[in-house]
Amino acid sequence: MSRIRQIKTTFTAGEVSRDLLGRGDLNAYENGALALRNIFIHPTGGISRRSGTYYVDAAEGAGRLIPFEFNTQQTYLLVVTDLKISIYLEDTLVTSVASPWPEADIKQLAWTQSADTLLLAHPDYPPKQLLRLSDASWALQDWSFFEDGGRNYQPYYKFAGAQVTLTPSGTSGTITLTASAPVFTLLHENTRLRVGGKEVLVTDYDSATVVTVETQENLIDTAATIDWQEQAFSPARGYPVTLAFHQDRLVIGGSRDLPNRIWFSKSGDLFNFDLGEGLDDEAIEFAILSDQVNAIRAVFSGRHLQVFTSGAEWMVTGSPLTPSTVELLRQTRIGSAIERYIPPIDVDGATLFVARNLQEIREFLYTDVEQAYSSTDLALLSRHIIKDPLDQDYDKKRRLLFIARGDGKFATLTVYRAEQVAAWTVHDTLGNVKSISVVGDDVYMLVERGGDYLIERFDDESFMDSSLAGESEAPATVWSGLDHLDGQYVDILADDIRLDTILVASGSITLPVAATNVQIGLSFTHIVEPLPPNLISESGGGRAIRLVEALFRIEETQAMRIDIGRGLQDVPLKQIGEDLILDAPPPVMSGDIRLRSLGWARDLTKPLWRIEQSDPRPFKLLSVTSEIKVND
Repeated sequence: MSRIRQIKTTFTAGEVSRDLLGRGDLNAYENGALALRNIFIHPTGGISRRSGTYYVDAAEGAGRLIPFEFNTQQTYLLVVTDLKISIYLEDTLVTSVASPWPEADIKQLAWTQSADTLLLAHPDYPPKQLLRLSDASWALQDWSFFEDGGRNYQPYYKFAGAQVTLTPSGTSGTITLTASAPVFTLLHENTRLRVGGKEVLVTDYDSATVVTVETQENLIDTAATIDWQEQAFSPARGYPVTLAFHQDRLVIGGSRDLPNRIWFSKSGDLFNFDLGEGLDDEAIEFAILSDQVNAIRAVFSGRHLQVFTSGAEWMVTGSPLTPSTVELLRQTRIGSAIERYIPPIDVDGATLFVARNLQEIREFLYTDVEQAYSSTDLALLSRHIIKDPLDQDYDKKRRLLFIARGDGKFATLTVYRAEQVAAWTVHDTLGNVKSISVVGDDVYMLVERGGDYLIERFDDESFMDSSLAGESEAPATVWSGLDHLDGQYVDILADDIRLDTILVASGSITLPVAATNVQIGLSFTHIVEPLPPNLISESGGGRAIRLVEALFRIEETQAMRIDIGRGLQDVPLKQIGEDLILDAPPPVMSGDIRLRSLGWARDLTKPLWRIEQSDPRPFKLLSVTSEIKVND
């Protein structure tokens, strides 16, 4: 019979797959856990109960959250819902503007920001720009490409076959254009064509081969010509898919009918796409051509311009970027999500993106040794956690990547590449998380609860969800303002004492005792379940094991409930502090808790202890030291 002492000082491998139960040789086995639910993992190795959420407001419906940072002091939350954008400043709705996107199409909306302007693109709708005029005054407008002398310097492309000709009936004024093949539709009305390099505006659709136009520039002659193009973005051909700013240029990645094409504006002139004579500051345009489909899903400005397509990842080089220096190089063959737009996120110089299979979060990172990018799977050991991602954003303050999942849960990745930390956890709430956005230092979620859509902000002072706090000069039993929780049983801290759950009715609750301070919200349960002891490396294996004693080192903890073989039990924190006073809130304690256990376990695939707690008070675990007996 062997006696083993194991010390677990870190959880920086996060929750790992059960497939690792036979891989005790991996560092991830020592640093991981079988279950970490509703837990934040700290880069230093410890874990704590996740923050709760504070109720901000009710949203108009399902949609998407978008951050808007005007400066470090003024950050806004944009809530895009059915045909509307609601704008919040410091959790207060300041205004709303009408938008063209119905709820079903919002998932493909892409955006990028420059100063006080947010550019928005959707492959089926004309691109828009949202302008901040003041805190309470915003305007949503169509893009306006640069015009000069009747010419509109937007991108143009010949969608018809190379040999299709146009024959003008005249050279100026109102004329007709006759095509040698059917190329026109009713949607071509109010679009521009270039015939022999001269511009005309379609005013009337006559047939699939004939349109009436108004010349913006006099045509050269009336001879049939193959030298003609139409505007690249239009109701007939679709609109931009994604966009970014890079080296003082506006970059448009793909469109509905030109999914593999990239356009760069003139340097310093964001809405001028004049190719000109190919001078250094003029616009750039090219297609991604290779042996596989390359529908562009996102463009991202990093060390280089990074292009994420449905089948591969590319980098665009050129320093500076000019028509003569631009170079496109494929880096990896992973592919990005196509069902919806999920923005790539910069984390410490690496770009994190959702893979096309919706089961991987990849880290796109440039290495100086290879002078190329690699795409590392950050969820290789925790593949069960990545399920149909809907949205993602990164919280620099907590060093957490937040992922909204299709099943309504959300996941977080504690990532700190310098310390080789990449730890996943899963979180659930009484509802379905639809979108996540980081605005400044605050993390917001759009959550569907009982058919209502709520905007909520993570609050480090709360350990309940959709919570509100109240204060009264005189002790009170009736507390109202809880309409968003109507019909729900809520957790309550009244003067820091936990009460039994109460059903919210007509937006209010009645406490059994009067209180001057309350915190009211929805309960959630955190779970910590370690991997089974790695006996192979310690003793060569065994037939049965017994936990003799476990020492839990905690920090700033107010409640702890644990099972060490006799079922879940509350830990009396008074053993590491002063005696508890009845009817008083438990103290916040730091130190060691020593617990002894009895009984042998013969299933060596099950953990020896488990923490499971719904008490809405702080919990932080730093390390666990276990003394184990092994029956050889």
